[in-house]
Amino acid sequence: MNLADVLRKPIITEKALNQSVLGKYIFEVDKRTTKEMIRKAVHQAFGVEVVAVKTINLKGKIRRLGKRRKQTQLSNWKKAIVQLAPGQKIDIFTVPGEAVEKPIKGKKPSSAKATEGKEEKK
Repeated sequence: MNLADVLRKPIITEKALNQSVLGKYIFEVDKRTTKEMIRKAVHQAFGVEVVAVKTINLKGKIRRLGKRRKQTQLSNWKKAIVQLAPGQKIDIFTVPGEAVEKPIKGKKPSSAKATEGKEEKK
């Protein structure tokens, strides 16, 4: 299998963007790939050092499609969580114009603190 065919698309969701702050990036990959193939493909595509790769085989969801709303099952797919070396990042996961803070348990983000004290008086 060619390394260009390994990575299908990045998964860009709110949860995935929070993980990117910690150096973990999530991709949809081909079902037949191994962890070593994913490691080489990410290194070749983005020029970063991969520390760890975790893979998950996911079952396709059941959807209702068509004019008669017939139930069909979408195809199964594979997800890879790639951990990069400290200090390295992939630019496609950064949101332009926004600084993403590291989530700290039990603390509110600084933007929430600014709006907390301002309450409307009626």
